[in-house]
Amino acid sequence: MTRSLPSTAGLLITAVTLAGAATAAPAASAAAADTPDHARVQKALDHAVADGGVPGMVAEVRDSRGRWVGLAGVADTRTGRERRPHERFRIGSAAKPFTATVVLQLAAEGKLSLDDTVDKWLPGLVKGNNNDGGTITIRHLLNHTSGIFNYGNDKEEFAKFSGPAWLEHRYDTYTPEQLVNIGLRNPRSFEAPGDGFVYSNTGYIIAGMIVEKVTGKTLAGEIERRIVRPLGLTGTYLPGKETKIRGPHPRHYSTLFAAETDAKVYDVTDQSATTGWAAGGVVSTVGDLQRFSSALLRGKLLPPAQQREMFTMVKTGVKMPDGTWKDTWIPGTTYGTGVFSWELSCGVKVWGIGGAITGGFTFAMGTRDAERVIAINMNIDQYGQNNSLDISKTVLQAEFCPSGSRTPSK
Repeated sequence: MTRSLPSTAGLLITAVTLAGAATAAPAASAAAADTPDHARVQKALDHAVADGGVPGMVAEVRDSRGRWVGLAGVADTRTGRERRPHERFRIGSAAKPFTATVVLQLAAEGKLSLDDTVDKWLPGLVKGNNNDGGTITIRHLLNHTSGIFNYGNDKEEFAKFSGPAWLEHRYDTYTPEQLVNIGLRNPRSFEAPGDGFVYSNTGYIIAGMIVEKVTGKTLAGEIERRIVRPLGLTGTYLPGKETKIRGPHPRHYSTLFAAETDAKVYDVTDQSATTGWAAGGVVSTVGDLQRFSSALLRGKLLPPAQQREMFTMVKTGVKMPDGTWKDTWIPGTTYGTGVFSWELSCGVKVWGIGGAITGGFTFAMGTRDAERVIAINMNIDQYGQNNSLDISKTVLQAEFCPSGSRTPSK
């Protein structure tokens, strides 16, 4: 399921509580891949596999020199099959910009407005626990300022999808309405819409439902028609109720949120995609994500007005009653509509998309002008000493931080 994570992680597909993670990176991350062979990125991939508990990683970089692919480790720990660049994998919250792009295209066509309330399209859906669909707008849903509780943080549901209980519930199916209701049975994250930022998968489920209400078609079909086919993506799709990944793919592994260094690792490849849907259900490849994120950065999918909306960023936190600021997501980030910026430890800021899911972490980040973009995937999610978010950050810094820069500790 698009899960929330323990306090040490909590990313993208899932979460809200990443404030404590990725504040410091291993020293190897401080050097930049400013040589033609991207040797420092390859070193970071190799280190993740040799010393970080990662079964396998794949990275694709596109810049002025062309395309470079780095591989390390295995796609299958049982057979030793190596990672390959064309493999498909579950991308977690990197699905959100697909949903956001469809919504923004509908806005460009005059079929909806980001200022529309939820009640305009889905009357009566959002209510209870001080939630009011008449005051929450589509914009609030897309930039996580709605205040609606993240269904992934629901105590009862989280208990089903962490630890060995996950194995019993991996094929559970949910309707979008059920996911929304799980979120709404919990208190709001803050009082009024727009008062803060708390990452909420529930908002993106509602956004997906609005797409289907406005178009009369499935979200999967709209993603295919509006994004996949125009960009020529070959391995990207939003599954329905199927539990297996189509085509070539790595096995997906997880410690099921255990933080112990010697935590047991489980094969979680086959699982229900209905628990993520518009918030985290998409399957893709590093090549497709590199192309998609580059198109987002360059404004190839949206008219100028909607492109500005996508990159109108908000701070990822809330102001406390005593006036202090509390980060509620990844430190050093701002969030737009499905996309985010991340200031790396060397001070360089990158832009793009990312996601975590039970079974992997995925990022596609680049310079704001998309002159250099890297897409990476590791086929495990882990939250102990070898935190998957920190490992991902190390790879990004190997690509983007200037050679010889220092990575400060915090």
